[in-house]
Amino acid sequence: MAIVNDAVDVVVVGLGWTGSIMSIELAKAGLKVRALESGPERTNAEEIYPKPADQLGYSVRQKVFAKARQSALTVRHNQSQTALPTRRWGAFKPGNGVGGAGVHWTAVLIRPTPTDLKLKTWADQTYKPGQLQDDMTIQDFPVTWDEMEPHFDFFEKVCGASGQAGNIKGVIQEGGDPFEGPRSNPFPLPPLKDTLNNTIFAKAAKKLGYHPFPNPSAAASGAWTNPYGVQIAPCNYCGFCSDYYCLNYSKASPQTTILDAAKRLSNFDYRVNAHVTRVDLHDDKKTAKGVTYIDEKGQEVFQPANIVILASFQFNNVRLMMLSGIGKPYDPNTGEGQIGRNYAFLSNGNATLFFKDKNFNPFVTAGPTGQMINDFSPGTFDATPYDFIGGAKLHSSQAGGAPIGAALPHGTPSWGAGWKKGMKDWYGHSMKVSITTTCMSYRGNYLDLDPTYKDPYGQPLLRMTFDWAQNELKLQQFLRQRVLEIVKEIGPDSYTESFLKPDAHWNTTSYISTHNVGGAVMGETPNDSAINKYMQSWDVHNVFVPGGNAFPQNFQANPTLMLGALTYFSVKQITDQYIKNPGPLVQI
Repeated sequence: MAIVNDAVDVVVVGLGWTGSIMSIELAKAGLKVRALESGPERTNAEEIYPKPADQLGYSVRQKVFAKARQSALTVRHNQSQTALPTRRWGAFKPGNGVGGAGVHWTAVLIRPTPTDLKLKTWADQTYKPGQLQDDMTIQDFPVTWDEMEPHFDFFEKVCGASGQAGNIKGVIQEGGDPFEGPRSNPFPLPPLKDTLNNTIFAKAAKKLGYHPFPNPSAAASGAWTNPYGVQIAPCNYCGFCSDYYCLNYSKASPQTTILDAAKRLSNFDYRVNAHVTRVDLHDDKKTAKGVTYIDEKGQEVFQPANIVILASFQFNNVRLMMLSGIGKPYDPNTGEGQIGRNYAFLSNGNATLFFKDKNFNPFVTAGPTGQMINDFSPGTFDATPYDFIGGAKLHSSQAGGAPIGAALPHGTPSWGAGWKKGMKDWYGHSMKVSITTTCMSYRGNYLDLDPTYKDPYGQPLLRMTFDWAQNELKLQQFLRQRVLEIVKEIGPDSYTESFLKPDAHWNTTSYISTHNVGGAVMGETPNDSAINKYMQSWDVHNVFVPGGNAFPQNFQANPTLMLGALTYFSVKQITDQYIKNPGPLVQI
């Protein structure tokens, strides 16, 4: 028989960015809130300082990532294949423990554009009927720029964001992104300091007529006290951001921005090593009564709650909805059902430029250090002659100085004495010009439950069916030419390149990004979505599902700012409306 905990007003599943935001805001509203985190505690200073500068432990042995044994999924390219389970994270790196992927992220905090939010409307106005792939299932976000902007602004203040505004209240600002939507305020802090690669890239981009601007950063360029009263320290450019804790408490994470304030609230608490296995529904299946989890002793525990927030990583949110019978599973053959639909990832690519006479000093850098251009995002250039939709941010970023896996010229041995000589000759003598692309959603790219493989608790693993579509491969080839034009303008001694070939298939072994989206998307009606604009389940009104699962397709901007803004948008509606009058927040 399951242990039964004391009842709470709200149970939050997962304590990463979205879970932390939901927890503090709902507790501030006077509700009794309990968060359940499947991984370990990660807020104590003894665990964080000064251990992050250990590339073998963190990047290679994946110390702060989810364990594949507990969080694995199976992967295949299409329905005709048998999906096989992930044994080690490659293409993406889900987080584990308090803070989630917000612990080890790179901390680029860029907004989507107004076009990104209304992509389907823009596509219908821009492309001829039949010009794009007929299996494309893109749709608009059910929110407007004006609805989101106050929450973008607030989350930037929570993080102590550093950058240069490009558009303040409709007035274009020198040195910022002229293509961004209008901001109500400048960035809280000025941009991070430029490194040599940034200045080289920016000079070449300007000469070619582009509009470079500093990477918007969640690594603080100066001291900052956020709206919760939490102090964030200035970045010291140590060279260890992506894959690591921030030993200087400068990179925004749930730990450095929210949780210290949340833990001071007497009506908030959290349990670690609490693996939620299902949302428990009442007999009518229209409301949830709580969740069941396995605690660190292996005991089954029921947590009663009036409101359930699924705030874990995108994959797990979708899987929990499927395991709990919330919504109808998607069937790619008929197009019916919503849970699992519109999974999308992204692609990247780069050219690595080598210089005999330049030292880029890669240890003096922060994860989000760089310059980028938004001249090739949807709506900022004409892609119709090339028969694709989408775009990318082009950037030169110097994210860290860790030596294992450092770029070396073509022909350098990958091990032994030749590799050592190559490292001695070339370490610090290279920079990259890179792309981070959009990814559209398609009828045949989706998530469901695997019929064969199970997790340690006997539950089916999540199965991913995904491969690159021709649209994304055309986009890659177009962007490759734009990158090589910049490379030619810069004029390195030599360069190597890594872009998808026209016949490429998705490779799960090489890291791309952790920007997984879709599977339980937001929309205008239950016919096109799993959740409404407030992240509320259409089927079970006291279940809210904030996360990357809500995106109907992937845009070129990093997703964290949109995730944070959507969560603040949702929790405001919960506190202003739902608590007073529980029920569907969107009437259809």
